[in-house]
Amino acid sequence: MMAALLLRRDKKSTAAHLKSDLNRTDNSSGVRQLQELLDSVLNPEKPAADTEALDWCKCLIAGGEGFEEFCKTVRSYDNATLCGLVWTANFVAYRCRTCGISPCMSLCAECFNNGDHTGHDFNMFRSQAGGACDCGDSNVMRETGFCRRHRLRTGENVPSVPRDLILMSEMVLPRFIICIIQYLRDGYTEPDTSTERDLQKVLQQLEPQISFLEELTKMGGAMRTVLTKILTNQQTFKDLSMGQEENVFAKKNYENYLSALKNSGLVSVEQKAQTGAAEPTRGSETGALGLLGAAAPSSSESNKEEDQDGGQSIGQRKRVKLSSTTKDPSIMDSLKHKCFLEELLFWTIKYEFPQKMVTFLLNMLPDQDYKITFTKTFVQHYAFIMKTLMKSQESDTMSNRIVHISVQLFSNEDLARHVTEECQLLDIMVTVLLYMMESCLIKSELQDEENSRHVVVNCSEALLKNNTYWPLVSDFINILSHQSVAKKFLEDHSLLMLWMSFVSFFQGMNLNKRELSEHVEFESQTYYAAFAAELEACAQPMWGLLTHCKVKETQEYTKTVVRYCLETLQIWFDAIGFVDELAPNQVTFHLPLHRYYAMFLSKAVKCQGLDLESLLPDQEMLMRIMVHPLQIQASLSEIHSNMWVRNGLQIKGQAMTYVQSHFCNSMIDPDIFLLQVCASRLDPDYFISSVFERFKVVDLLTMASVHQNTVLDGEQERPMLEGALTFLVILSSLRIHLGMADDEILRAEMVSQLCMNDRTHSSLLDLIPENPNPKSGIVPGSCSFEEMLSAVADFKAPVFELGGSMQQGMYTPKAEVWEKEFDPIMVILRTVYRRDVQSAMDRYSAFLKQSGMHTTGNPWPPYKERTPLHPCYKGLDRLLHCKTLHIVIFTLLYKIWLDHSNMSEHVLCMVLYLIELGLDNQVEEDKEDEEPCIEEHCHDSWFPGTNLLSNLHHVINYVRVRVPETAPEVKREREPPASTSAEASNFGQNSRRLTGNWRENVREAQVFSLVAERRRKFQEIINRSSTEASQAVRPKSSSTRWVPPGTPPQLVTEILEIHESMLSLLIKLHQKLSAKQNSLSATWLEDMDANPNRHVHGDGITAIERILTKAATRSHQSKRSIQEICGKVFPPVAPKKNSPTAKKTMDKEERRQRARERQQKLLAEFASRQKSFMETAMDVESPDTEAAMDLGASEVKESEVLYDCVICGQSGPSTEDRPTGLVVLLQASSVLGHRCKSDEAKKLPTTDEERIYPADTCGAAHDVRLALMQSFFKDSSCLQSVSIGWDGGVYVQTCGHTLHIDCHKSYMESLRNDQGMQGFSVDKGEFTCPLCRQFANSVLPCRPGRSTEVVSWHMSTNKKTSVLVKEVEDLQEQLGLFPTESNLSKEMELVIKDIKNTTQRKYMDYGKNPGSPDNDFLFMYSVARTNLELELVHRGGNLCSGGASGAAKRSCLNQLFHVLAMHMRLYSIDSAYNPWTRLTQVAPSRDDCLDDERPEVPMLFRDCPSLLIIFVLTMPQPLRKEHFICLVRTLYNLQYTQALAALSAKFSPEERQAWSTSGTLKKNAFNAEKSYEALLSHVITELSMVKTVYDVNTEEPSMLSTSVWSPQSIEYSLQQFCLPYLRLSCLLQHHLYGDNLSGCPEEEEFSGLAGCLGLLDPAPQPSNPMYSASCLDWTVSAFDLMSQWCSEVTGLADTQAEKSMTLLVQDLQWASPHLLHLPDNYNTIFQYYHKKACTACKKVPKDPALCLICGTFVCLKGLCCKQQGICECVWHSQHCGAATGIFLLINASVVIIIRGHRFCLWGSVYLDAHGEEDRDLRRGKPLFLCVERYRVLEQQWVSHTFDHINKRWGPHYNGL
Repeated sequence: MMAALLLRRDKKSTAAHLKSDLNRTDNSSGVRQLQELLDSVLNPEKPAADTEALDWCKCLIAGGEGFEEFCKTVRSYDNATLCGLVWTANFVAYRCRTCGISPCMSLCAECFNNGDHTGHDFNMFRSQAGGACDCGDSNVMRETGFCRRHRLRTGENVPSVPRDLILMSEMVLPRFIICIIQYLRDGYTEPDTSTERDLQKVLQQLEPQISFLEELTKMGGAMRTVLTKILTNQQTFKDLSMGQEENVFAKKNYENYLSALKNSGLVSVEQKAQTGAAEPTRGSETGALGLLGAAAPSSSESNKEEDQDGGQSIGQRKRVKLSSTTKDPSIMDSLKHKCFLEELLFWTIKYEFPQKMVTFLLNMLPDQDYKITFTKTFVQHYAFIMKTLMKSQESDTMSNRIVHISVQLFSNEDLARHVTEECQLLDIMVTVLLYMMESCLIKSELQDEENSRHVVVNCSEALLKNNTYWPLVSDFINILSHQSVAKKFLEDHSLLMLWMSFVSFFQGMNLNKRELSEHVEFESQTYYAAFAAELEACAQPMWGLLTHCKVKETQEYTKTVVRYCLETLQIWFDAIGFVDELAPNQVTFHLPLHRYYAMFLSKAVKCQGLDLESLLPDQEMLMRIMVHPLQIQASLSEIHSNMWVRNGLQIKGQAMTYVQSHFCNSMIDPDIFLLQVCASRLDPDYFISSVFERFKVVDLLTMASVHQNTVLDGEQERPMLEGALTFLVILSSLRIHLGMADDEILRAEMVSQLCMNDRTHSSLLDLIPENPNPKSGIVPGSCSFEEMLSAVADFKAPVFELGGSMQQGMYTPKAEVWEKEFDPIMVILRTVYRRDVQSAMDRYSAFLKQSGMHTTGNPWPPYKERTPLHPCYKGLDRLLHCKTLHIVIFTLLYKIWLDHSNMSEHVLCMVLYLIELGLDNQVEEDKEDEEPCIEEHCHDSWFPGTNLLSNLHHVINYVRVRVPETAPEVKREREPPASTSAEASNFGQNSRRLTGNWRENVREAQVFSLVAERRRKFQEIINRSSTEASQAVRPKSSSTRWVPPGTPPQLVTEILEIHESMLSLLIKLHQKLSAKQNSLSATWLEDMDANPNRHVHGDGITAIERILTKAATRSHQSKRSIQEICGKVFPPVAPKKNSPTAKKTMDKEERRQRARERQQKLLAEFASRQKSFMETAMDVESPDTEAAMDLGASEVKESEVLYDCVICGQSGPSTEDRPTGLVVLLQASSVLGHRCKSDEAKKLPTTDEERIYPADTCGAAHDVRLALMQSFFKDSSCLQSVSIGWDGGVYVQTCGHTLHIDCHKSYMESLRNDQGMQGFSVDKGEFTCPLCRQFANSVLPCRPGRSTEVVSWHMSTNKKTSVLVKEVEDLQEQLGLFPTESNLSKEMELVIKDIKNTTQRKYMDYGKNPGSPDNDFLFMYSVARTNLELELVHRGGNLCSGGASGAAKRSCLNQLFHVLAMHMRLYSIDSAYNPWTRLTQVAPSRDDCLDDERPEVPMLFRDCPSLLIIFVLTMPQPLRKEHFICLVRTLYNLQYTQALAALSAKFSPEERQAWSTSGTLKKNAFNAEKSYEALLSHVITELSMVKTVYDVNTEEPSMLSTSVWSPQSIEYSLQQFCLPYLRLSCLLQHHLYGDNLSGCPEEEEFSGLAGCLGLLDPAPQPSNPMYSASCLDWTVSAFDLMSQWCSEVTGLADTQAEKSMTLLVQDLQWASPHLLHLPDNYNTIFQYYHKKACTACKKVPKDPALCLICGTFVCLKGLCCKQQGICECVWHSQHCGAATGIFLLINASVVIIIRGHRFCLWGSVYLDAHGEEDRDLRRGKPLFLCVERYRVLEQQWVSHTFDHINKRWGPHYNGL
C-alpha cells in the first residue's frame, strides 16, 4: 500500500523524504518503506528494457539531489592511488620496458604522456585483447614511471566519506544487483539449447543496467568500497539469493540457476554417477577424478571393438596417474556460490564474457579487497571457464576477454603467490589443461602402429587449429614467470609428473609418413597448429621454468625435472614399442620431452655447476634417445633432396619452420645439443655409423666406382651425402650449448643473420632467436643487443634516389667481421631458405674481391676456429678421432680424386672441414681406454690407431670391395690391375704377384661395412655376450639390406690396389684443383712458415695447403711424408677407364657449365644492345626537333624531320596520311593553384587553435579576379583577359618516344585482349610506352616537317617595327582555313578531345554561358599557359639556370602548340574588338557602345602573357620569328604601363604628387618615351583625373608609406612586375624557335631575358642602371597610347572605382608550391588526429587520413562521408588536386597517392631511430620526420612523376 503511494509521488522528493527517515536513530519505518518501494520498482517480472526502475534507483541513490551532482560529490572523496583505466580491443596504449617490472605492464596515453619516459625503451601498441592502465601500481611498474597524478599518492589526504552520502547506495544497490542477477537467471535456459542469439538478446536488454554499474565504478574509491562490500557480503547473498517464499517467479529463477550450476564442475553429474558406481572401493575421490579416464574413450569412436580395450588402457593409465596427484577434489566438483560476486562471474562466463560485464568487473580492481576476492573467485571458476571456452562458437573473442581479465590478476606476483597457496592455482591450471587436451587425443601411429599405447593430440581438431588453448597456456606461462610460484611448481613432484604427462601428449604429434607412390591428394596444413602448440604449450612454460634454474641453489629442481623427463621418455619408448630400429619413412618434428631433457641438461651444466654424468642415463637409453632427433636431421636432408616431394609443399614448410628464428632455439638447437651429448658419451664408431646409415648413404661409401643403392635414387645421393657431412660438421663445431657465453651466442647469431643479407633493425630483432618465453624478462632491444649491433655492424642510412624505391636504414657487417667472424656453419644452421646460404657466400666473395684478399675463382667457405669445449663435453672430439670417420674421409678423398659420380665441391669442402676440425681438436690419449686390436674386427686393420694426426700419413695398399658383376673393376680381374705408379716396368711384376699371392692379399685388403659395425656395437652393449657379438661381426654387405624382392645383379668381391694415404690424396687433389703438375714443390713447406696468415681466405687449394701446413707443424712424421710425396713428381693418373655413368655425369656438368656461359654471353650482348638503343632513343633529336637548328650555322638542314617508331622500328617523316605521334601522359594538375605568396610551407595544425586558410593561394586569387571582372565587363572579353588552369589545368608530358599512330592503335588492341595484371585501364586509353614502359594515356601527333621555308622563317629582316606591326595585323585578319580532312587532322581533333576529357567540367566552364566558343577558346590557350608555367616551376621559378633542363628534354610544348593552334585558328577574333589595334593605335574615342552592353575589359586589367599566347596561337603557323618578337615588344609596353599603374597605387598621396611633378619636367626630353619618370608621372596624372581611383586607399594608410621610394626601389619593383611576362615569352621563344636559354646570375635575370628577346642590346649601357624603361619600343606616341589605356579605367562608373584598384594592383609573383610543413615527431600528429572527429560526419573515423596538400582531415574508406557513391579521400582528391591526392594515413603512418582512378602506397615519410618505416605502427616505436623522403614526395608531386616512379598501382573503385 505504502509503495503505491510513494510511487505516485515525485521521485526526487520521495528520495529526499526516505533519506531523512533512514538517517534517524530509529529508522525501521524508513527501511520498511524503502523495501516496499524497491519490491515494486525492481520487479524482475517487468521487462528489463523498462528504464523506469533505473531512474528510480538513480534518484534514490542520490537521495534527492541530482544524480550528476551526487557523482561529483562522491568523486571528491576518491582515495584511489591507481589509474586502473580499463580499455577494450583496438585502444592505443603504451608499454615502457624501462619502467615495467612485469612484461605485461601497460599505460593509457594520458598517464604515459604525463609521466617522464624520455630515453626509455617504450612503444605504443594497439591493444588486441583489451587491458588496464597500471599507473600507480608499484607491483607491476617502478614508481619513477608513474604520471604526475598518481605519483602524488593522493589517497592519503582525502577525507573519509560522510555516512549519509552513501547510506542510500548501501540500501538500494544490493536489490539492484540481485535484480540484474535474476534477469540473467531468467534469460538462461538449461540444458544449453539457448543459442548465441538468445543470450545476445538478454544482454542487449540489460545494457543500461550494466552500464549504470560501470558508471558507479567510475565514481572513484568511495563508491567502489560500497560495491565491494555488497558484492562480497555472504549474508546479503543468503538473504536475497533464494527470493521470497511467496514469489513464484523468483523461485523458478532460482531453480533455473541450480540446474545451470549442476554441470559446472569438470565432470558432469551423470559421469560421476557412472564412475562412482564402477569403482566403489576408492570412495568419493574417484567421483572427482574418474573424469579423465571416462573422457578418453569417447575421443575416437571410429572402431568400437578395438577402442574398448585401447580406450580402457589409456583411461586406466591416465587415471592412475591423476588420481594420486590431485589434492583437491573440489576442482572437479560443481560450483557453490557464497556471494554476489561469485554468481555474477558465473553468469559472465555462461554468457561468454560480455564486454560490458568484463569492463565492470575490471573497473573494480583498484579496490584491494575486491581484487583478492575476485582473483579467488576467478580461480574457483577456472575449470568452468575452460568448459565454456571449448563449447563457444566465438572462441577468439572469448579468449581475448578471458586474457583481458586474467592478465590483470596473475601479473601481480604477490597475488599470484597468495592464490597459489590458498586455492591450489597450479593444480587447477595443470588439471584443467590436461582435461582440455584429453578431449582431442588420438592413438599415435609412430613406430609400432598396431600395438602402440601412446596417445597424442590430434592437430586437426578445432581446439589446436584455432589455438583455443592459448588463454589457459598464457595464464600458466604468466604465473610461472613469478619465482615464488615457479618454485612451488618445481617442488611439487606430483605436479611435475602430471605436467610431464601433459607434455607427452605432444610427443610425436603430427606424424609425417613419406608418400612413395603418388602425390597426396590433400595437403593438410595441420603443421601450423602442431608447431604453435609445441611452442606455446610446451616450450614457453619450459623457458619460464628455466629462468628460475639459474643458480647453484636450484640444483635440486633441475635434477627432479631431468629424472621425470627420463622416466616419461622411458614410458614413451615402451608405449610406442621402440627398441632400437626406427620404422622407415616416417618423421615427426615434435619431441618436447627430448627438448625438456636437453634444455635442463644444458642449464644444469652451464649455470648450476652440476656434473653431466650424474644426469645421464645408461648407454642403452642414450642410444634410444639419440634415434629420433637424428631421424629429424636426416629427414631435413631428405626433404631438401626432394625425397618427400609427393607429400606436397607442407613438408617443406615443416622443415623451414623447424629452423625458423622463432622456433629454432626451442627445436633444432636442443635437438642438436642432445645429439652432441649422445655423441660425446657413446662409442664414436657406433655414432658415425648410425649417422651415415640414417642418411642412407652407406652404399655410396665404397671405393668402387659403381655401387648399388637400393634406398636412394641417383640424384638424391649427392645432396644426402652433403647433408650427412654437413650435419657432422655442425655437430662437431657448434658450441651454442657447449661453452659459449650468452654474449658470444648473441654475436654469432647476429653475424650469421647479417652475413646472409643487410638487415633492418627490426628484422634483425625478429631474426635473432631470443629466449622465446615472452615473459622471461630477456627483452630484445635490451642494451646488450644495441652494443653488440654497433660492434659487428655499420649502419647504412636510408638512401633516396628520385626514381628509385625508398630504401630503409640497414645494418651491414663490418669488414673485420667478414674477415674474422663469418661462420658458414652457423649460417647453414640458421637459414630457412637454401638460397640464403648462397647469398651469404656471394656477399663474402664480393667482400674478398673488394678488399683484394682473394680475387681469382670462387672462394670457399672460410674455416673458423671454435670456442673451447666445456670440460663435460670433451668426449665430442672423439667423433673426429675414430677409425670409421677416417675410413669415410679416406674413401671420399679417393672418390673425389678419381671423379666418381655424385661427388661435389661441397663434399670435398666438408671433408676438409672435418679433417681440419680433427687437427684442431686433439683428444688426450687414454691408453687403457683403447681396446686391444682384435684380428677379426675386419676394419680395424685399415688404420693402426684412432688419432687423426697419425692416421693421415698411414698408407693403405689394398681394399676389398663388393661390386656388381657389371662394374668396370670386375672386367679387369684377369688383366693385371692398373697400378697407381707411373713406371711401366712394374706392371708385369704386379700381375704375377697378384695371382701368386692371392690369398695373402685378400687378408691384407680392407673391408668396410658400417652397418655391421653399428649392429655389433649395439648388440654388444645390450647383451654383453661375446658369442652373439662374434656372429654379428660377419661382414654383411650393406647393400643386401632393404633390397626389395627383385633380382639385383650378383655382387662379387674385388680387390683394388690403392697405395695411398690421406696426405698423398690431399696433395693429388691439390694438383688436380690447381691443374698444375707438381703444384707443390718439395721445399713448399719451408716457404709456408714465412707467411702463416695467407691461408684464412681462399678456395680449395688454400684449404688443402692450410691442412697440410697444420699437419706438418703438429707432427714430424707428417712433415716427412709430405716432403716425400712432394718430392716424387708424379703426373696425375688418368682415372682408370672411367665408367660410362661417371663420364655421363661429368659431361652433364660440363655441358651445363658451357650452356650457362653461352647464356651469360647472350644476355650481356642483349643488354649492351638495349643500352645503346636506349641512349639513341632518349636523344631522338629531342621532340622539339623541328626547331633544333643551330641558328649560328649557315647551312641549315633542308630535309624533313625523321622520327623512329618504337613499335615497328621504321624511321621516317610524319605525313598527313601516316602521322607519327609522341607518347604523352595528360593529367589534370592543381599544383600551380596551390602556390602561395610566401616561400614558407604552411604548418599542419596539431592543436585546435591552429588553422590553415586556403584563400591566399594562387588558384583562389585568380578565381576572385575573374569573378570580379565578369561582374563588370563583357563576358567574351573577360575570357580573353586572364588564364585559367591554375586549378585543374591539363599538364602534358612525354617520355620522348615516338610511334606511328596506326601502330599505336594495333598496340592498344593487343593490350585490350591481354588485360592481365596491368595496373592501368586500357579502356581509358592508358598504356605504357612500348620502349621505356613509362605510363601514358595519349599520343600527340607531330606536324609534318618543313624544308626550305624554314630559312626565311628564322631569318630576322631588319624591318622597322611599324612595318612589322602592320604585317602582324594583316596576318591576324586572315581567316582561319579549315584544314583538309586527313588522318593527321582527325588525330589532332581526337587529342583535343582527350585533353578536354582529362580535367573536370568545372575547371573548363568559367563563362556565363557554358559551352560557348569563348569558353573553349579560354580553355585551349590556358592549356599552353599551364604547361609553360609548370615548366617554369620545374626550373625553379626562373630562367637563371638556362640550358635545356631535364624537363625541357622531355617537353612536348612544340607539338602541343601546333595542335592547339590548329584548333584555335577556327575561332576568328572579331576585328572590331581585336586587342592588337588597341595596343598599337590611338583610336578615336568610341561612344557608340550601347548602354545595355557591358564594356570591354580595359587593357590595363588584361593579362599580358595570356594575350601573347592568344596572338601566337591564332596567327597562321608557322609564325616568323620577327613577328613573334614584335608581339613580345608591343605587349611589353602594356606590361610596363601596368607596372607603373600598380606602382603608383602603392604611393602615398604626397609621393604621388612629388613624382608627378618631377616627371612632368622630363616629358619634353628627347627620350621621354623611354624615361620611367616621365611615363610614371603621366600615368599618375591620367589616373588622377577621376578622384575615385586613388582615393580608395586613403582610409587605411598604405603599408609601405613608411619607406620612401627611391629610384632604385622603383626600378626593382617595375622589373619584378615585368619578370613573369619576360620569363614566359622567353620560354615560348625557346620552344618555338629552339633558341638557347643562356644562364645568368639572379640579379641580372631581367637584362638577360630582355637581351634574349631582343628588347635590349645584349650589352646593357653601364651608364644607365634603370634599363627596364629602355626596353620600351613605341610605334605611336607613348603618352597618347597610355592616356587611352588609362581613360578606359577612369571611364568606368564611379561605383566600380575601388574594384578597379584591386584589378590594377595585381601581384604576379608566386613562390614555388610546397606540401604542408609537418612536425618532427609523429606522435604529435597521431595524438591529435587519431581521436579527432571528422568534420563531416562528426564521428571518430576508423581510418583517419590527412591531405598533405591542404591539411583537410578525411575518413578513408568511410561509408559515412560517401558522396554520390564516392568515398571521401577520392572525392577530396578530385576537388583539392584535380584527381591527384596525397594522404597521410594516421593509423598507419604511411602516405598513399590517389591518381585518377588508381592509387598506390607510396611509403612513409616518418622513420624510427634506425631509419625504418613502421607501417601500421606495428612496432609502435617513436617516429621522426625524414626530411629527405618528404622532399622526394614533394618533388614527385610538383614534377607530376608519381605515375612513372611508383610501380604498384591498383584501381580504387572510388572506395578510398
